[in-house]
Amino acid sequence: MNTLELLAPAGSPEALDAAVGEGADAVYLGLKDFNARMRSANFTYAQFEGALRSLRRMGKKVYVTVNTVFEQREADRMYQFLKYLCRQEPDAIIVQDFGVVEMARSEFPSLRLHASTQMNIASAKGANALSRHGVSRVVLARELSLEELKSIKKETNLELEVFVHGALCISVSGICLFSSYLGGKSANRGMCTQACRRLYHITDFSEGKSAAKAVKKNETEFSASGYYFSPNDLQLLENVPDLAEAGIKALKIEGRMKSASYVGAVVSAYRLVVDAVSGGDEEEIKLSIKKGQEILRNDFARPKTKYLFMDRGKKSIDWLNPQQDGGTGISLGIIQKAKGSGEDRKALVTPSQGISLSARDSVRVHKSDDSLRTSVKLSFAEKVHGGNSYWISAPEGQIGDHVYLIQTKEIRKRYAPVIAKSTGGKGPGREKAPAAQKKAGKQNIFPEGLYVAVSRPEDLYIVQSSRPQRVILSFSQKNARLLLADNPGKPLPFKPAEIILALDPFFPQEAASHGEVSRAGYEKETMPETIKYLTERGYHQYVVNNPGHFSLFRGLDQVKLIAGPWLYIFNSWALSFVSSFGVDGFISPLENSRQNLEKTLGAGKQEKKRLDRASALLRSNFLITVFAWPPLFSIRADTGSVINFNSFADNMGEAFTVNAGNEGTRVYPEKYFSIIDKIPFLKEAGFGRFIIDLTGKALKKSNYRDLMKAVNEKDGFIRPLPQSSRFNWKDGFYSG
Repeated sequence: MNTLELLAPAGSPEALDAAVGEGADAVYLGLKDFNARMRSANFTYAQFEGALRSLRRMGKKVYVTVNTVFEQREADRMYQFLKYLCRQEPDAIIVQDFGVVEMARSEFPSLRLHASTQMNIASAKGANALSRHGVSRVVLARELSLEELKSIKKETNLELEVFVHGALCISVSGICLFSSYLGGKSANRGMCTQACRRLYHITDFSEGKSAAKAVKKNETEFSASGYYFSPNDLQLLENVPDLAEAGIKALKIEGRMKSASYVGAVVSAYRLVVDAVSGGDEEEIKLSIKKGQEILRNDFARPKTKYLFMDRGKKSIDWLNPQQDGGTGISLGIIQKAKGSGEDRKALVTPSQGISLSARDSVRVHKSDDSLRTSVKLSFAEKVHGGNSYWISAPEGQIGDHVYLIQTKEIRKRYAPVIAKSTGGKGPGREKAPAAQKKAGKQNIFPEGLYVAVSRPEDLYIVQSSRPQRVILSFSQKNARLLLADNPGKPLPFKPAEIILALDPFFPQEAASHGEVSRAGYEKETMPETIKYLTERGYHQYVVNNPGHFSLFRGLDQVKLIAGPWLYIFNSWALSFVSSFGVDGFISPLENSRQNLEKTLGAGKQEKKRLDRASALLRSNFLITVFAWPPLFSIRADTGSVINFNSFADNMGEAFTVNAGNEGTRVYPEKYFSIIDKIPFLKEAGFGRFIIDLTGKALKKSNYRDLMKAVNEKDGFIRPLPQSSRFNWKDGFYSG
């Protein structure tokens, strides 16, 4: 039987003590910079060095999270940070940014690299692509089934790590723009605001109706409200034997923002089962699972789900409950009565039978309109005679607010401190990073001008009315079937040489290995076979958005590849890494800023405001998206049975649309992103290829005509489009 590593979160020194005290084999933690949980306590350099010394003596492993993307202006800091970590010698660093992979591999080859789940690896092809670039372990995407995990292990020698417990993101791992779009607080920068867990209102607006005004007036268009995108928590305790048999190396517990009590309880439950599995006694395994389940009843988390683990094809979306407000803790119901004011204010709640409350317990109060969530340590808790209701202290509580018990004083357990002394800890130095090896590529592979992206072949007939240089068509099962059909019916208005096929960033093992596209005369082919047939038909241009995609084109010499926005090229080191795969063009990430883009590509020596040859060549290979409805997040499921509406709004009046179908669910903003008025300035800066992305909405002839009219205004002056968003183009990421 495979030896499993139990990996626990350490968001604070107290959580570290609990993880080690309950028997974790390894911990993962973040320092003050460059990690995906910037809102957790994290570790000072002195604390980290003290923890490292102690854990080495105990035979425990330490993995440091460096799992955010960095901007070009931060290259020196990243270099200094990696050099510091190289001196400290943790067992591995967990990374998301290809730039970190490239910098570590080039400058600090002794650092062991683990690919974060944010890197969106869901196939053996993706894992093997990273293995060839020095990555030794992959934290797989959470949307995979057990069968897919088994299939991946059969096709790779890389160590595989999977999440087994804790909070789930509603979005497919690593490709969420929601928080970033709403205020620059990017999940890719460790600043996620968990906008998905908010209260939303179903809307039915007529053309031109303002969501913001309707919210303010509390109008009746809101037929219902709910927490439609707040999933239950993952729990795979019962499936630990399956994971061991599948060859998984490490079981990962989520929770760097959770309490030490949570970490201790969850680690103790999984420790029981992991030890029983290693012993191999079936009865002992069953008994340990039962004991573990009892422990996890009090982990103060959301209701549990196996998510997509056991049945990828199931239609029941039992991991979403719109009536559940997404808060962690044990529900105490709503506030039924309130009295007093300020610090003396008291609220009446009625917990479920068997739950008792006392002073010094901690609760979280959720406002009924979801406008605020406040944590409070109870100074007062008195049981009402003859029932199970309690009067509790609640300075902010109002009738109708939801209350959750998040920690009790009784369960606080004292653990031996891991960090004996926090001494030293000078941290990184002040060195400058060497320049990345940027490969400029070939010149004029793709012609200058407009590129229009659509999701359906029928949209191509609308686009031909104002013909772009190229069209970008989403690669899907349905679209591939049409392109491969011997008798497609109405001929397409664009030749294969004028069509670029864009691959979806989520590339699961199911698609990579088993094939999903049928063609006349063939049974279900694998995706590599489908790509081969398409190239035979003359489709030679592709946008790749996942490391696993590159292997699909091995041996196809005529193919031209564009690195898509989901490869997150935010710095010259990431550009160097992606260039090594042999791409011919690049699309800037949707959440990038102009300043960072230009710094990444470099200006070099300028004479008479002209770029040097290398920078000019790089810019000629970049495509800039100037109009789009950005896909804010994607779900690997048809959620139509729960999310059976097309539009919704938040409490601030921000409106969104949702598209659910057989190939998954996507959410888009009603307010489009547009910088088309910046096209003249971008041309002056050396860019000449611009994308109009129309994949987020059903395309109408009138809308396309109006958009092209705006893009092609006379005299070279393009006006800003009304009611549009600049996303992060001007201000960049939030860094407060």
